[in-house]
Amino acid sequence: MVYWRQPLDRDSIQVPRGIIHIIEERCKGCGFCVEFCPQDVLIMSRRTNARGYHPPEFIEDTHCINCGLCTLLCPDFAIYVENGGMHPPDKVEPKNRNKVKR
Repeated sequence: MVYWRQPLDRDSIQVPRGIIHIIEERCKGCGFCVEFCPQDVLIMSRRTNARGYHPPEFIEDTHCINCGLCTLLCPDFAIYVENGGMHPPDKVEPKNRNKVKR
């Protein structure tokens, strides 16, 4: 999320990170993990698994915050998140507030 200003204690804040593991052969392509990911880290892939379903794939797992929602929602236990430790938040450039979107 991009904010127009940064908190004063930004240097002392640590953000959890997760390492995503997808067991593609278990997946039936329901898309719950993709739809409900709060960071929009997952997308449905174009390739199919052995059963003919499209498993999810991660766009960039560095944005995963290790919430575990995908693990809880998966009916086939095909995805899980490993603890990736705590990291400082990504550096965010301030938005140019003078630009007008049309």
